[in-house]
Amino acid sequence: MNDDVTRLLQCWSEGDTAALERVLPQVYAELRRLARIQLSRQSGHETLQPTALVNDVLLKMIDRPAPVSVDSRAHLYNMAARMMRQLLVDRARSAGAEKHGGGWLRDDFARALDLPIPEHTRLPELDVALETLTKLAPRMAQIVEMRFFIGLSVTEVASILNLDDRTVYRDWAAARAWLRDHLSE
Repeated sequence: MNDDVTRLLQCWSEGDTAALERVLPQVYAELRRLARIQLSRQSGHETLQPTALVNDVLLKMIDRPAPVSVDSRAHLYNMAARMMRQLLVDRARSAGAEKHGGGWLRDDFARALDLPIPEHTRLPELDVALETLTKLAPRMAQIVEMRFFIGLSVTEVASILNLDDRTVYRDWAAARAWLRDHLSE
């Protein structure tokens, strides 16, 4: 199935719109499951449904003048994680704006995911930290996105990135320590 998904994604990237129609049913359920897990672990997004989050991600991928270049299942999930992250960050920023009530904190979200984020950390600050981490250690940032924003287990991340579980555990621990230090400043 993974080879079929990869082949269809590559065909879609080359402009075959029929390939997209064949691949979406194969990945949609998994993306929706990941979105459901992610949203169940946090507060503050109670009005956002997993289907809506996945649909927003897919629309961002599809609604472009040229097809998105997606090379593999791993690339698709990484791209989806990044887009989910951006959508949730945008929602947090919007909710934090004074005209929307301001002061909306993300500490419950961070605590629910057992991340080393200090209390009262705002999601936009986490986004800035992840942008910095991406420049320093792209794989670590990718692991954080997949674990934090779509709720993948270490084993699932290792499978998608073709890494050993121990490597993902090590990178996850290092990324958590880096985030703790960076966000405490």
